[in-house]
Amino acid sequence: MSSPLLLAPSAALREVGKVFALGLDVARNTFKRPFQLREFIEQLWFIASVSILPAALVSMAFGAVISLQLGSLVRQIGAQSFTGAASVLANVQQASPIICALLIAGAGGTAVCADLGARTIREEIDALEVLGISPVQRLVVPRVLAMAIVAVLLNGLITIVGVSGGYFYNIVLQGGTPGAYLAGFSQLAQPADLAIGAIKAVFFGIAAGIVASYRGLNPPPGPKGVGDAVNQAVVISFIMVFMINMVLTVLYLAIVPTKGS
Repeated sequence: MSSPLLLAPSAALREVGKVFALGLDVARNTFKRPFQLREFIEQLWFIASVSILPAALVSMAFGAVISLQLGSLVRQIGAQSFTGAASVLANVQQASPIICALLIAGAGGTAVCADLGARTIREEIDALEVLGISPVQRLVVPRVLAMAIVAVLLNGLITIVGVSGGYFYNIVLQGGTPGAYLAGFSQLAQPADLAIGAIKAVFFGIAAGIVASYRGLNPPPGPKGVGDAVNQAVVISFIMVFMINMVLTVLYLAIVPTKGS
């Protein structure tokens, strides 16, 4: 008889495989007709409505923390002219996509998982399959696409608010000058920095949507199982977000040359 310690890794690998299989199903069903436009628009509006305000508030505080910390650091090493570049690049490349992903997974992902989990335990998903309707095409694809698009839009909002907050705190609280802040940014920043932030947001939104949908379609038995599935979806989404961020950052730094090199 196999040990539970040996079964745990194999069970985890099976779950990972099922998540990737659902991702492939989503990719295949995205281009199938008919596209569920009404469901897509409803999910787009709902996910945006629960994410915009928290995103703005968190990004303002995060931008201030980054600006204050980097401003203090560059003053110690005598590189005050690069405060703007360091602060803006940290916000654009790393902070904005990560904040966006955490809010999408924490706000939108939990709602998606709870909705699909409730449908599953009420046997609505089984009823769709009996009628010959694909739950992936009917329910999952609109939600995943909505989360990806909202993630890109939120990333833009978070970038603007975070950079503005960093600028304000650097100029007002740390005595920096607007000219030096903007000059340092223009010396090192490039359009690819904005592009990688948007690309990360797309991947984060898709990953969070697929994980939330998978846990919603496969909850543990009973109403309590839906709550457990929501918690698992959030944790798994966070882990995937940081892993994807690491991979994309490494690829970006390896492929895109730094400005002036």
